[in-house]
Amino acid sequence: MKIVKFETWWLKRDKCLFDEKRKGKSSMDWDVVVLKLTTDNGIEGVATALAARSGKVTEAYLQDNIAPVVLGRSPYEREAIWQELWNIDRHLAFFPVFLPGPVDVALWDICAKAAKLPLYQYLGAYRDQLPVYASGLFHEKARDYVDEALYYRSRGIRAYKAHPPGPCREDMRIHQMLREAVGSDMELMSDPVAEYTLDEAIRVGRQLEKLDYVWLEEPFRDFELHKYTQLCAALDLPIAATETTRGCHWGVAQVIAQKAADIVRADVSWKCGITGTMKIAHLAESFGMNCEIHTTTMNYMDIANLHVSCAIRNCHYFEYFVPEEDFMFPMSERLPIDANGMITVPKKPGIGVELDWDVVRDTCVSYCAAEYREGE
Repeated sequence: MKIVKFETWWLKRDKCLFDEKRKGKSSMDWDVVVLKLTTDNGIEGVATALAARSGKVTEAYLQDNIAPVVLGRSPYEREAIWQELWNIDRHLAFFPVFLPGPVDVALWDICAKAAKLPLYQYLGAYRDQLPVYASGLFHEKARDYVDEALYYRSRGIRAYKAHPPGPCREDMRIHQMLREAVGSDMELMSDPVAEYTLDEAIRVGRQLEKLDYVWLEEPFRDFELHKYTQLCAALDLPIAATETTRGCHWGVAQVIAQKAADIVRADVSWKCGITGTMKIAHLAESFGMNCEIHTTTMNYMDIANLHVSCAIRNCHYFEYFVPEEDFMFPMSERLPIDANGMITVPKKPGIGVELDWDVVRDTCVSYCAAEYREGE
């Protein structure tokens, strides 16, 4: 079995999901590039690539730098392809953090379909469902966080993560309001997205300890390891990090070695696919740490995340990015979350869900295809 066709569709969305502070003056249309690999026996592997800042850049990397590595290869050569892409990255490709993960996901999708198994069983099943936590975006008003948490609790979801907008004092007010509103029977987390000084993070962390939050996530940029080490030593509250740490498991290993996190983060988009995410999860498990899988901001790839989460032991939650309508593109079906706040992994072969190909065709602004021909 060989990969004989490598197709991409650049889908235009024109909807920035961040506020002006985080968008900056750069374009941020939150586009998506769909990738499809086809084998010589007709099996297709599908993935989506984040193109939030530039669909043109994402498309070019896939077609110019990644397609030549994949075409003509067996999808079972996943590790060899994965390592070769890292070699190319080191020698002046410098892939964006969300590439080449989608290619790896598409390869795993093919192999699980060939085995006629859902992906989590092909990986090695540990369970078939886990609890979700609602994870909202940045809001202008403190009350918006409270309303969001209460709404998702009314839908049976028992955990909520805030992305407070800063500054530190306002974030602490939001934390207090959330705990007072939901009471003690809803789990809460906070992710200020790299906004704090060390002193601010310690002050916030001590507040969250008193309010019985589950964790404080990414109070600094991921490369500020000295600050993370000091923060972890100062608090009993678990600190979650490595969401955007470069270098896949090699990068996460440095964080663990320096005791700069209590919980590590990974996902199939930003951590080099299923191969990279499984490496990080197993690394963390060997140190007695959880690897809490991070949203890809795309429902289709979050289903791939779900398969990984159901094939490892050291992940407690599924991150459910809300409102879901903003992250379904280009899918039509919703995530399989029940009235008790549990998500169940699809049982069809491969990833087990489909893109809405009408949406793909209707929003496509650029289509590219490369093919393998024997002897070329």
